[in-house]
Amino acid sequence: MIRLDDVALFVRSAALGSFSRAAREGDLLPGQVSAAVQRLERDLDKRLFVRSTRSLRLTAEGETYLPYAQELLALVQAGAESLQGNEEALQGELKVALPSDIGRNILLPVMTAFFKAHPGLSLRLSLSDQRSDMFRDPVDVAVRYGALDNSRYVALPLAADNRRVLAASPGYLQQHGEPQQLDDIPRHACLLYTLNGQAYDKWLFPGQGAPRQLTVNSRMLCDDADIARRWAVDGMGIVYKSWIDLSDDVLAGRLKVLLPDHPGEITPLHLICPHRKQFSPAIRQLHQCLSDHLKGIMAQMPVPALPDYGG
Repeated sequence: MIRLDDVALFVRSAALGSFSRAAREGDLLPGQVSAAVQRLERDLDKRLFVRSTRSLRLTAEGETYLPYAQELLALVQAGAESLQGNEEALQGELKVALPSDIGRNILLPVMTAFFKAHPGLSLRLSLSDQRSDMFRDPVDVAVRYGALDNSRYVALPLAADNRRVLAASPGYLQQHGEPQQLDDIPRHACLLYTLNGQAYDKWLFPGQGAPRQLTVNSRMLCDDADIARRWAVDGMGIVYKSWIDLSDDVLAGRLKVLLPDHPGEITPLHLICPHRKQFSPAIRQLHQCLSDHLKGIMAQMPVPALPDYGG
């Protein structure tokens, strides 16, 4: 049976590039570390390191095994923390990635209040519409729209029924007229932004039957989705964005939802984290805080529910 201590010494040896350094760090003899790694190699029936008198490097099998070993140790640590943590004593550092618009305009005040209420926590916040790789980038959790795209992540739902809506300012509509059907949209000024480096110019509407997809053009394009919303408020054209992103502007009268009888594309919102991170007390409490705030916003979404096709 694989020993957890052996896995830990393998991970530290890989990080430090030396059995001797790993031994000094753990107040052990170099021979004890070497023996632990050899025992792990026997258990796995694979060689994990190429050893020489001057260097220690991972084999291809060692490179493959290392992230799983790190994940195992982190999961055990997270489980221990979940038994000891409580709402009043959250501590540690939390690295969070948020989309630009919802992060800056909807969730930032909630995040600030949460961390103000838990002074033992520290925050490293990233605002970007580029998707973070949480096994490569320095990110613990991320708020994301859309479906989960990696089985090594877990998605904690924040707003499962959220969807995109068409909207424009009263000033734009007064000058250019209000579209009466979906086919009118491409003839209007449309405001675009990029998602993961690609212009989001194919607007999908599930509808009551076959889905409709509109391909739109724009003379205004930005890599920050918050700018597209601001352009719409300034009367520059029609925007197609998440209801959560546009809710404040719609409720304040700065934007008007168009064609509400044509429900937009479903865009569920999730808190994404590696599986091991979901056990963190801080993440569980943050998820609850964000969910409670978004329930009020979702309750005011003015478009009808999508039909249930089953499956």
